[in-house]
Amino acid sequence: MNLNSYPLWTALITPLSNGGSVDFDSLTKLVKEQDEAKNGLLILGSTAEALNLSLETRKSIIEHVVNMKPSSPIMVGIGGQMLEDQLSWMSYLERLNVHSYLLVTPLYAKPGPVGQYEWFKTLLDASTRPCMLYNVPGRTAVAMSPVAVERLKNHKNFWSIKEASGSVEKMTELLKASGKDVYCGDDGLLPEFVAAGAKGLVSVASNAWPKETNLYVRQCLDKSFDAKELWTKAANSLFVASNPVPVKRLMAERGTIRSSRMAPPLSHEDMTSAAPVMDAQEAVTKWYNSQEKK
Repeated sequence: MNLNSYPLWTALITPLSNGGSVDFDSLTKLVKEQDEAKNGLLILGSTAEALNLSLETRKSIIEHVVNMKPSSPIMVGIGGQMLEDQLSWMSYLERLNVHSYLLVTPLYAKPGPVGQYEWFKTLLDASTRPCMLYNVPGRTAVAMSPVAVERLKNHKNFWSIKEASGSVEKMTELLKASGKDVYCGDDGLLPEFVAAGAKGLVSVASNAWPKETNLYVRQCLDKSFDAKELWTKAANSLFVASNPVPVKRLMAERGTIRSSRMAPPLSHEDMTSAAPVMDAQEAVTKWYNSQEKK
């Protein structure tokens, strides 16, 4: 499967019941929505609260999605701070019909260039699938090292980078060091990232707006996009509390999922008002409908 033919990947949420178990009926509906929109599927990333879920729960989620046999490619998140745990998780995934992995910069320990190089190389060596390396210092407490990336650039399994530091300058630095495709990891910054050379988006917003975000990405890439203020405001509404609290609230308000329940330590009660996301919903819907009429 040509992964580069998917400029938009949805970092899919994990819908939970009010009791905290996985809501598989809602998960099925979400996967079908993304498949119909022709978006790549990123399962068990940070937006999925993967590190807050047990190993058995994570296995049940990925097996459910794989068994659905979506036409869209499936990428699975691999991230934590214990290398042996990540290798074990990858070994399990290698037996399933998934297409790619998202390899996150190690958490908490804040390794330097050598430590990062050894971490990523060990995982890349263990993989038989293309891998996207993920820079998200707001969650990992360390930025991805361009020195480590440059040392890895010729690895056969190093496919791309997801850049979510919020910095176009950092994206440009990683693009130059790797020579790989770079995907924006911040919905509202996509126009600036595309102008600097990004090839697509790994999105939170497309959970709520699968077709709308797909159109947004395509317009940014073909340089026809002209609604920056609207999309920036809409994207920012999804981060008024810790991700994915706002997008789950929006999806529950709309009835797309049954509950806005979060996996501890996150709580849906940290978002006291749905007004920001409901205003964004109205704005994005109006924009999309106006584009469909053109």
